[in-house]
Amino acid sequence: MEQRIKDRFSNDILMEAMQRFGIQKDQIKILDSFESFIYEYSNALGSFILRLSHSIRRNEFLIQAEVDWINYLAEHGVSVSNAIFSQDGSLVEVIDDHQGGEFLVTAFVKARGEPPWGRWTPALYESYGELLGKMHALTQQFKPILAERKRPEWDDPIFDFVGQFLPESESLMHEKYRAICKHVNKLPKNSNTYGLIHQDAHGGNLFIDEKGQISLFDFDDCCYSWFINDIAMVLFYIVMDAEDREAFTQEFMLHFLQGYLRHCTLDFDLLNEIPYFLKMREIELYAVIQRDFDLDNNWVNRFMKDRKYYIENDVPFINYDFSLLQTLL
Repeated sequence: MEQRIKDRFSNDILMEAMQRFGIQKDQIKILDSFESFIYEYSNALGSFILRLSHSIRRNEFLIQAEVDWINYLAEHGVSVSNAIFSQDGSLVEVIDDHQGGEFLVTAFVKARGEPPWGRWTPALYESYGELLGKMHALTQQFKPILAERKRPEWDDPIFDFVGQFLPESESLMHEKYRAICKHVNKLPKNSNTYGLIHQDAHGGNLFIDEKGQISLFDFDDCCYSWFINDIAMVLFYIVMDAEDREAFTQEFMLHFLQGYLRHCTLDFDLLNEIPYFLKMREIELYAVIQRDFDLDNNWVNRFMKDRKYYIENDVPFINYDFSLLQTLL
């Protein structure tokens, strides 16, 4: 989280947010978070998540658009953590920070279950694919409630992590990132290939319950992009710690796509674009880590080891021929 956002936060802000959602002091606890202040609270109605974002990152319209889409998905049967109303009947509460900005407060039903670590199976890979397939099929019919309440495009400046956080001295990295963006921007944009996506649907943003149902949350980065980008992001994170990335990629993607295709069509030609989206996220993550990640963190250390060399020398994130998938499905 940016320091300037931390500096504007106070206990008074939190107390005001709690009051607006009817939360008592003994009901709430803080959770680990990255870009916003996140709390869990419970009451007679169940368990919920309280999120305090700041207008430095997202304005009110963007957050309204986020919860509009989340609730649309929930209303149409997708297992996501839907947003709930405040005491005054608002999905987004605005609290003045008295420094020229605002904290934007939302609350969500807490996802059922637990994190997926150590629980993945081929059947769950298929369920994972079904979840994204349902989302991508539904988003083809979704229309923003108001024109100004629309999520950004994938290349909006708010997602320019490379430009914001990567030093200018990393000129080759900047050049390679621009080339990838230029390439993907030529891909077809139609209702079957492009729409609202989660853009960060990795294992840290989902729970699995005792029945094996996957519930997705944290739509903070949702945007208009290619559906294949959403699929690439899923693969990017789940393959990270695989001993044999190529073998795992084939096993995972076959099961994932079998589930996905039950609910949504796929332009198989776009499977060949996955390496570009993988490399895009690789560079973006490298840039974000420059900002404020703990380099002593084991996961960060593993990712950053030789990462600069891999990116600058065009080493594929996964050395796999994605065109094989169509013949194997």
